[in-house]
Amino acid sequence: MTGTFHSGGSAPRTEKTAGERGGPPARPTGGRGRPFARGGGAGGREIHHLGLVAALVLLSAVGLVTEPGNFATSGNVVGILALAATIGVITVGQTFVIIGGGIDLSVGSVMALASVWATTVATQSYGPAVMALCAVLVGTGAGVVTGLLISYGQLVPFIATLAMLVAARGLAQRMSDRRTQLVRPENDAIEALSTTKLLGLPLVVYIFAAVAAAGWLLLNRTTFGRRTFAVGGNPEAARLAGIDVRQHTLTLYALSGFCCGVAALIIMARTTTGSSTHGDLYELDAIAAVIIGGTLLTGGRGTIAGSILGVLVFTLITNLFILNGLQTSDQLIAKGAIIVIAVLLQRRGLRSPT
Repeated sequence: MTGTFHSGGSAPRTEKTAGERGGPPARPTGGRGRPFARGGGAGGREIHHLGLVAALVLLSAVGLVTEPGNFATSGNVVGILALAATIGVITVGQTFVIIGGGIDLSVGSVMALASVWATTVATQSYGPAVMALCAVLVGTGAGVVTGLLISYGQLVPFIATLAMLVAARGLAQRMSDRRTQLVRPENDAIEALSTTKLLGLPLVVYIFAAVAAAGWLLLNRTTFGRRTFAVGGNPEAARLAGIDVRQHTLTLYALSGFCCGVAALIIMARTTTGSSTHGDLYELDAIAAVIIGGTLLTGGRGTIAGSILGVLVFTLITNLFILNGLQTSDQLIAKGAIIVIAVLLQRRGLRSPT
């Protein structure tokens, strides 16, 4: 029955119900009366993506002009991609959640908790494979808890994920006693994910690419993806079409937690540490990347490709600020301004006649 959800499509069960009331057949729409769509029209997606590519080209030009001796080096390019890997994996999960009509503010804290749990003395004694598995399981478990609170506890996503943000960060601090936990030398296979290079790129970049590719396939080529658009566009119409909205929402947050666990593994590899300070404000970067990538905050529309381009834009901005010796506070101001502009452009696009 999920096949009824497509751009401009209609749900037969909804039409029947409307007919029984004596009114005209109802057309299921997404949030605020928009029809279900996979990221809007294909032409609109391509134009938006081209705009992001143009932004990347423009930022690169700025880097070449302001820091020609440092920006265009292979080391800097690899550094940009490695930095994008951590937040990029988290952004993939965040994209699913927001398209599904929710939001996850806890991603940075969950990543920190997963990194701390995976680097405790007890966990490290079992070796790098168990450390990696622990990080993924802890992240997924936190996502499941959040999903249960939202789906079956009927909590607003903002409140549930805000509670998880605080609780996960506090648990990470308690487990680590606010100390940075080092990855032991015998577990150097974790660090090897960052130091080992294939075709000039560290393995963490390939992990990011694999997660992004899997996310794209899941969203665009499976029933799960179609249901995600349906649930985010109009949960009631999705329910009438036979979709278990609560179970699907739970799965979306579990997927976000899984991505946080993978990101914890990446940051452990890059820093050789587990720390309760990891992931500070990562929720800001992830949500910002999703928004400027074209995903609607109200759900029902978005793309993985746009979110990945958004990650690269923000990572490049961060790199330019660092190379030019600008303060972190200036970075945050610039990112905040970009978020506001992106949301205003979204609202303008929604008001435009289609």
